[in-house]
Amino acid sequence: MKKYITILILTLTIAGSSCKKDFLSLEKNPNVPSVASPQLLLSGALRQTAGIVNNATANSTGNFGYYTMYAGWSGYISWSTGYQANTAFEQYVITTSTYDIWTPLYLNLSNYNALIGASAGANFTGIAKIMTVFNFEALVDNYNNVPYSQALKGTKNLTPAYDNGSVIYDDLMKQLDAAIVMIQKAGTGDANPGKSDIMYGGNMTNWLKFANTLKLRLALRQSNISAKTAALKAAVAATASIGYIDGTNGAVVNPGYTNSDLGGGQQSPLYIAYGLTASGGSSGVNATYQANAYAAHFYGSNNDPRLVQVYSATTTANAANATSITDGSVDSVSSAKGIAVVSSPFGSSNPPKGIVPPATKSANMGPSKYGPGVLKSPTMNANVMSSAEALFLQAEGVAAGYIPTGSAQALYNAGILASFVDDLVPNAATAAATYIAQPQIAYPTGGTFAQQQTAIITQKWAALNLYGAFEAFNEMRRTGIPNVPTSIYPGANAPNQVTRIPYPFVEFSTNAANVGAQPNINDPKYIFTNKIFWAK
Repeated sequence: MKKYITILILTLTIAGSSCKKDFLSLEKNPNVPSVASPQLLLSGALRQTAGIVNNATANSTGNFGYYTMYAGWSGYISWSTGYQANTAFEQYVITTSTYDIWTPLYLNLSNYNALIGASAGANFTGIAKIMTVFNFEALVDNYNNVPYSQALKGTKNLTPAYDNGSVIYDDLMKQLDAAIVMIQKAGTGDANPGKSDIMYGGNMTNWLKFANTLKLRLALRQSNISAKTAALKAAVAATASIGYIDGTNGAVVNPGYTNSDLGGGQQSPLYIAYGLTASGGSSGVNATYQANAYAAHFYGSNNDPRLVQVYSATTTANAANATSITDGSVDSVSSAKGIAVVSSPFGSSNPPKGIVPPATKSANMGPSKYGPGVLKSPTMNANVMSSAEALFLQAEGVAAGYIPTGSAQALYNAGILASFVDDLVPNAATAAATYIAQPQIAYPTGGTFAQQQTAIITQKWAALNLYGAFEAFNEMRRTGIPNVPTSIYPGANAPNQVTRIPYPFVEFSTNAANVGAQPNINDPKYIFTNKIFWAK
């Protein structure tokens, strides 16, 4: 593992990530790690986590936020047909240099590890342990086997051995239980993080619910492994009384985002990636992606008002009445009469075309970008785990018998409502009720578990566009739902969806023996055949 996982680089990482001087900057020499207070360590680490989840920073390719590729593979975005094709992306040319989620995740883990080492009391340490679990889950979900038991040792061990992904998950469940007990037993002498906790503001009850929801996610992620089912159900039931994230306490981060371009941008991370700069220019990957026809048509064909909230209206007037459409899709909903979303399939190189009245000849139509329900404002909250995701997790947990009490239908309906609220759908409660009343959307209370799971995962996928692309892709690999088509770009020839990304080049350079010992590492079809241990 790289030598950057040291306290010195940790401190520099936090200092460099500062976006609000009062609690995200160091007051003393940033090269002296002992001056990094627990408050600063926590704020900086949480901000970095939110940046990773929400695609804030382009990785080594220069064209992607951390999880942007998952948005393409999950049917949310397509490469812009106004640009030369990104053949590497659209043909699945994926190498050890293509994507690197490894580096930011291990750097973020070093932040939380330093906070644990700061001995700041039960609340700070408990939060750090919970977020350590969050990041190691992401590492396993990206790579499967990763350094775990020997990781985060700094210069004491620069070539850590790899642990089996399933074994790591087992220990993560235990670590969450330990963190829960630690917070529950916190005494009056244990400092509350207060405003330095830029996710829950020091509300430790919400941290307990977040930890318990994360535990549920770890358990359900392994639902394909029958040998573990009984133990996982018992583990979830043991802490069910703590409760879970609901529609009122989603895990969101906001350190005080501002509409400023200083320091690489001080806006909310998703806005930095897909929105506009403070001066009005294209920010991050705004110009290089457009609406994916698979997702847009799902919303449109189900009269889902999120269509015009998730995606922007086309710039082509009267496109809602277009005919003879080729190379794309035009969708509209009754609640937004005359407004249309124009999209293209993943891998399409041709701009969407159609005959738009009063014209009589086919012409290019303006493709849609992300809309006001996703890019709310430069200062919007950054989702780490949304209320919608948490509620759908609970719906499946009840339906599958992991959570001993509750109504899967009520939780399913609440998840849809939470998504409508999050996407700023007008009159969200009424709109959600109308949407749910449709036969193809209503929860199949009398159906089989397979039918219920299909409904739940489909609606979770619809709700996670765009901030939850990685989670949506994880669920696709776990359940096969939804069945998003692969790239249509000539020469793509994908036998199936990508099953995983490869280990990064840096690991082959610095830890070659351990990474080289991983199964099937030299298989040319590795990205399509090597599955994460929990995958279907």
